[in-house]
Amino acid sequence: MDKQELRKQIRAAKRAVPFCEKLNRSRLIMSQVDGLDQFVQADVVLLYWSMEDEVQTHEFVEKWYKTKTILLPCVDGDDLLLRQYTGKDCMQKGEQFGIEEPTGEAFTDLNRIKAIIVPGVAFDNEGHRMGRGRGFYDRLLKATPNAYKIGVCFDFQIVNHVPVEPHDVNMNVVISEPVNL
Repeated sequence: MDKQELRKQIRAAKRAVPFCEKLNRSRLIMSQVDGLDQFVQADVVLLYWSMEDEVQTHEFVEKWYKTKTILLPCVDGDDLLLRQYTGKDCMQKGEQFGIEEPTGEAFTDLNRIKAIIVPGVAFDNEGHRMGRGRGFYDRLLKATPNAYKIGVCFDFQIVNHVPVEPHDVNMNVVISEPVNL
């Protein structure tokens, strides 16, 4: 299956799941992230501020921002700038996609990032990830080779094979909710 068809299939599967169920599934997924040694030991973590169709991260960001440096991406043209999340009052709607983004100084010391929690459209069991197609995360992940990369997704986003290209960056681990829901 090509990337366009796979994106279409996953988009339909996401629409079939009510938001309250996505939220409950997200809590199960993020509780597993909580238990990862690589996350526990990381003092600087790159997360994302979730859109409605993604694994929900708002509660997780709120839970951790006072004890860890939590960075969130901000779209800047074709790239992602990183800024520290310091509370809900630091957020404003981003210009390109309307996703809330933190204000403040850009965080540029990418070597300090120890763990990255990454959304995606689809993942496979080899750690391959397919995003939305603009390459934002691929460029960022290449710039953070020492960070532990944690893909998070709903179980229906794990497929047999994700089409990969040379610029794609693998995840160290992919976490979804337990299958016995």
